[in-house]
Amino acid sequence: MADYKTIQVEKRGQVDWLTLNRPEAMNTISLTMVRELNDYFGGLYNDATVRVVVMRGAGRCFSAGLDIKDTEARDPAAVPFGGGFGFQGYLADVYIKMRRCPQPIVSLVHGPACGGGFAFVLASDIRIAGESARMNAAFIRLGLSSCDMGVSYFLPRLVGVSVASELMLTGRFIHAPRALATGLVSEVVPDDRLEAAAQPYIDEMLETSPMGLRMTKEGLSMAVDAPSLEAAMAIENRNQTLCARSNDFAEGRRAFLEKRKPVYTNT
Repeated sequence: MADYKTIQVEKRGQVDWLTLNRPEAMNTISLTMVRELNDYFGGLYNDATVRVVVMRGAGRCFSAGLDIKDTEARDPAAVPFGGGFGFQGYLADVYIKMRRCPQPIVSLVHGPACGGGFAFVLASDIRIAGESARMNAAFIRLGLSSCDMGVSYFLPRLVGVSVASELMLTGRFIHAPRALATGLVSEVVPDDRLEAAAQPYIDEMLETSPMGLRMTKEGLSMAVDAPSLEAAMAIENRNQTLCARSNDFAEGRRAFLEKRKPVYTNT
């Protein structure tokens, strides 16, 4: 495990609990945090020991977005190549790696989740909000475009173009009750119940076969952008054929017939 300074990764069996850990700065995104998140999510793709990631923020909020006081992030010499876009491209790569990693990501949101912090929430697979959660595309309030860090891609797919347009063109906050009503989050719970609320989702995902879970995240991501039903079904056919050839499918079928829980071996 890397010696991270701005994030904390706690391993609980096959689940990584990833905490954005700059509570004194409202978990704002610094260059160091971007380096560490790129390293962490980049390492997940071929890591079969991690099956689920839970993402949350330390202290009083999830993440207030970009650390605009971080002078290092404005120094071209300090920022890796970033695809030619400097810090912009380097941070954007974090969200791409979040979507590329085969592990489902569950975000637990409390307090503000703004700008790039909002994008972390949107790039997750399952979102649970605390009662204090409030989220916005803060970029436009700083003289920038709200089309940043994948927000223009994720948000309309989650809440529809009309609500996404409202939130992105105004930068206004969406609070927990409306986030639930628009389908942005799966449920709203008291802040001190967020971890407990996540556990049933985690338990149910861990009861699935490792290949089945990974292929479902991959297939769902590809189906959202499929140009046709046939294209989506081609991915489904490919993934299902691979799963059907596994020992875990044979075990799952036996367990179903024998009315017991399957014991998967990821083979």
